[in-house]
Amino acid sequence: MDNGDIEGGEEEFHGKGGRKYRPVVADDRAVLQMSSIDPGSPSSSPLPRNPPPLKNVRVDLDSNIHSDARDGSVPDNLGVNGSQRDSKLELFGFGLVNILGLRSMTGEPIVAPSSPRDGGDGENVAISSGRPKPTDVKLGTMMGVFIPCLQNILGIIYYIRFSWIVGMAGIWESLVLVSFCGLCTFLTSISLSAIATNGAMKGGGPYYLIGRALGPEVGVSIGLCFFLGNAIAGAMYVLGAVETFLKAVPAAGIFRETITKVNGTTTAEPIHSISSHDLQIYGIVVTIILCFIVFGGVKIINRVAPAFLIPVLFSVLCIFIGVFLARKDFPKVGITGLSADTFKDNWAADYQNTNNAGIPDENGKVAWNFNALVGLFFPAVTGIMAGSNRSASLKDTQRSIPIGTLAATLTTTVLYIVSVLFFGALATRQKLLTDRLLTATIAWPFPVVVHIGIILSTLGAALQSLTGAPRLLAAIANDDILPVLNYFKVADGNEPYVATLFTAFICVGCVVIGNLDLITPTITMFFLLCYSGVNLSCFLLDLLDAPSWRPRWKFHHWLLSLLGASLCIVIMFLISWLFTVVSLALASLIYYYVSIKGKAGDWGDGFKSAYFQLALRSLRSLGANQVHPKNWYPIPLIFCRPWGKLPENVPCHPKLADFANCMKKKGRGMSIFVSILDGDYYERAEDAKAACKALDTYIDYKRCEGVAEIVVAPNMSEGFRGIVQTMGLGNLKPNIVVMRYPEIWRRENLTEIPATFVGIINDCIVANKAVVIVKGLDEWPNEYQRQFGTIDLYWIVRDGGLMLLLSQLLLTKESFESCKIQVFCIAEEDSDAEGLKADVKKFLYDLRMQAEVIVITMRSWDVQSDGGPQQDDSLEAFNAAQHRIADYMAEMKASAVKEGTQMMADGKPVVVDEQQVEKFLYTTLKLNSTILRYSRMSAVVLVSLPPPPANHPAYFYMEYMDLLVENVPRLLMVRGYRRDVVTLFT
Repeated sequence: MDNGDIEGGEEEFHGKGGRKYRPVVADDRAVLQMSSIDPGSPSSSPLPRNPPPLKNVRVDLDSNIHSDARDGSVPDNLGVNGSQRDSKLELFGFGLVNILGLRSMTGEPIVAPSSPRDGGDGENVAISSGRPKPTDVKLGTMMGVFIPCLQNILGIIYYIRFSWIVGMAGIWESLVLVSFCGLCTFLTSISLSAIATNGAMKGGGPYYLIGRALGPEVGVSIGLCFFLGNAIAGAMYVLGAVETFLKAVPAAGIFRETITKVNGTTTAEPIHSISSHDLQIYGIVVTIILCFIVFGGVKIINRVAPAFLIPVLFSVLCIFIGVFLARKDFPKVGITGLSADTFKDNWAADYQNTNNAGIPDENGKVAWNFNALVGLFFPAVTGIMAGSNRSASLKDTQRSIPIGTLAATLTTTVLYIVSVLFFGALATRQKLLTDRLLTATIAWPFPVVVHIGIILSTLGAALQSLTGAPRLLAAIANDDILPVLNYFKVADGNEPYVATLFTAFICVGCVVIGNLDLITPTITMFFLLCYSGVNLSCFLLDLLDAPSWRPRWKFHHWLLSLLGASLCIVIMFLISWLFTVVSLALASLIYYYVSIKGKAGDWGDGFKSAYFQLALRSLRSLGANQVHPKNWYPIPLIFCRPWGKLPENVPCHPKLADFANCMKKKGRGMSIFVSILDGDYYERAEDAKAACKALDTYIDYKRCEGVAEIVVAPNMSEGFRGIVQTMGLGNLKPNIVVMRYPEIWRRENLTEIPATFVGIINDCIVANKAVVIVKGLDEWPNEYQRQFGTIDLYWIVRDGGLMLLLSQLLLTKESFESCKIQVFCIAEEDSDAEGLKADVKKFLYDLRMQAEVIVITMRSWDVQSDGGPQQDDSLEAFNAAQHRIADYMAEMKASAVKEGTQMMADGKPVVVDEQQVEKFLYTTLKLNSTILRYSRMSAVVLVSLPPPPANHPAYFYMEYMDLLVENVPRLLMVRGYRRDVVTLFT
């Protein structure tokens, strides 16, 4: 690298410990040339003894990287790091981390600077590996955070209401008021500092912070309320400027109201108050003028913003000079100068009734107390979000926001406390209550200084509100959460004109009200709602302490955030419980609207982390021990596509989701939808991801509470065996396997199905999983198809009560709520049928289950004693099954004789007892005949699933099952497992 390519190459710089360093030069011994290795030469070839001199290479990556960065493509001659392939440095086969990769991790847009390939000036491209040269001047802590916060906090309330508050509340309660409100904003500033230093911030200010911490629903609801607060605050500042102007120039008033009152003098003096009509007319005009300025762009506002602050600071200085220069009745009657007697007289509170203009009046309709003064004064401590709103313009966000915000909060709080002491010792209470512009009265050298300062500061604050509120609304709209806000979307770098017009409309509406004392409580509610959201966000993040929670600001604790949020809520109720309920109701309505109409988005919010930690804690508390029957929930494992022809775009049989919903009580529970892809995992991993996404989308479409899982395996049997062993965690493993009965196996000549079907059932038995096989799935009713009739249970073997529980769960669904349950018990002819019926009734009564019990007596399973099935209606099916089994056995015997081995089936030796096979066929036939005789018109039939007989081929078991389900339209075959799922006890 040429030494001349780096500016100031000969300049030394200092590191830690005072050591001196100098830039590396080309002739240093430590400089090595990284050149590409010829692919044809071995990498271990020794270096020549006399190597050629090193070439000076200028590293210029920008022109190559960014020439194609605009269309998102990478040139063919670039490697992972943006360098050329023949000179790419790799470690362990991986490219090194570069600037482009880091920016892609943080979501920062990559700006393409000019390059020679783009026709720009390529000589100015730096050695920054793609980092564009900064064009905008970044702001530091003072100008970027402290000054804006100070300008927003120190506003109209201090000038024209603070002395009046001291006169009404007295010095003692005024100090409490300032400390109370200041503590609230101080704790909020700590929470804000912690959240703001936990990562990069984008546009939206507190909305962005709250939304990313508490989720999009909470973020949008509080963000919109904060937008309303800023828009209404603009009206407050406009009214403050107009009121100050009319006080300074009374002749400018079009209307005038005069109140006569004894003002502590021997003669009655007229006190002039400003007409509300003047406030409305001038306020609307000023708002329109400000809107035109805002339409000019934010650059104009930023240029004149410092000019608005200088009069504020100068006017505060003039006020304090005037305090020390004031004397008895100088400059006005009622001014006493700094006096201990005045301090003592003004120490206690003296709440009085006033008219709408704030003038004391015994017949006034406005009653004041401490709670009302909190609502009036709190806007004087707001504005702490001004620094966070400018995060994109700060040099060091992590340092500037905490220091600047907290410094501005403490500075203004100290200023307010000192002002309370000075104002309380400066003038009589009557003067404090009647002279709304006492700060201008005592200002040195002329009151006009304060008038100008008030007008400019309030206009500047109004401009900031009318500028920030539309951008906040545009940031909410750009997140694309609420479709109704799409009208306010703006592209990056454009002005939000539509949002500005909407903000101006709200501001004009509030100006028409014309009463500052009625507007400020509304602003207070919205700002307090935002501050409570910030505190709750920090509280939640601090309490969860996720690995990603690493704020640079270390002075925070979840107790402080909880105290700050509690103070915000308390202040809201202190001001007005009615306004509090209205504001919370508005936020709740927006939250409900966003949750229903909004587009779901995962912002990694704290609630997701809370859910995750709660799930982990719950999973650990459940342990791995057996769940008590009272706490047993069905967790079905839905086998989506085991067999049957489905279109490729249908990931699951539509009725399986409906049946899964029928296994839950009031939707509580979880289903796991599983599908198996045949093949090699390395080859089909992407197919599995796409299939899982499609299945998950389909589950959401069917409104079924569950998760989707796709497994790639060499075959279905191996895949299911892995699923049944590993799926789930602890006691949240699936306990019921649900699948469709393979009715098409013989029709489609799918000879591999019997072995797979029997293998799945055997795997469930070994893994101690219950099994539910659905026959007639295509006819299963959805939630809108109401069923009538009965739900018939053929309870043959003990299954832990699973069949009984499933029937009760079916009754909780609208489809089956009109049905009745019938329990059929099979008893031998010589047994006590009445005793069995009484026992079953007592058992069902203790289980709190309403069902009719029917006992069916049958002879023993002896074909000869019964005369055979010749008289049964299913004779044809029985004979066909016998012939197919006989043919299959003949084939097995022939194959065994030919190979000279034992009879083999499904890859393993079998020993078949022909008499036992005939007995199984007869048993299933009799059970099928009984079902058709008693339950042909039932809504659904549940029957115990017989286990596959040992040493019987899978083909035989399928014949048994086909004979069992013959002509039954809708059947559930249920097999329980070695634990009870119902209990008799409380």
